[in-house]
Amino acid sequence: MERYKDLGLKLTPQRLAILDYLDGNKSHPSAEDIYRSISRRFPTMSFATVYNTLEALKRNRWILELTIDPARKRFDPNTKPHHHLICVRCKSIVDLHQDYRVDIPKEKRNGFELIGNHIEFYGVCPKCKTLKEVMKMAVFKCSKCGATKEGRCKPQKCPKCGEKRTMQKS
Repeated sequence: MERYKDLGLKLTPQRLAILDYLDGNKSHPSAEDIYRSISRRFPTMSFATVYNTLEALKRNRWILELTIDPARKRFDPNTKPHHHLICVRCKSIVDLHQDYRVDIPKEKRNGFELIGNHIEFYGVCPKCKTLKEVMKMAVFKCSKCGATKEGRCKPQKCPKCGEKRTMQKS
């Protein structure tokens, strides 16, 4: 509890639970993930408590806010420089603790003094790759506009042009 005194927050049992949840967490959770987990023990806790606690941690550089997933902010309690592997299907994130040197020529820096970098690598994780093989996903193609969609079930309408009954297995 002593180590959290610099946060400038009243350390309630809910906030301590949030801090404990983040301690050593490598799943890069969102505020929603944290709220869902902690609210089981504290059903009267508000989402604002989670959000305000995360903002205070971010402001004090105790966590990093990741903007990897455009649908929601994710948080990383590991503030040491590192990179990430990101699954494009399930959005899981894995830390990469290896330095990758990216040299930007001085004339291309637009006057910036470089102090660090963060690299994101995208792919399909082993779990999703296995799941796809097990589920035997099919590719459907629109006979009108040529758009494709992957899935187990035949789409009722084209995701691009919206026409009904034009999706055929390719």
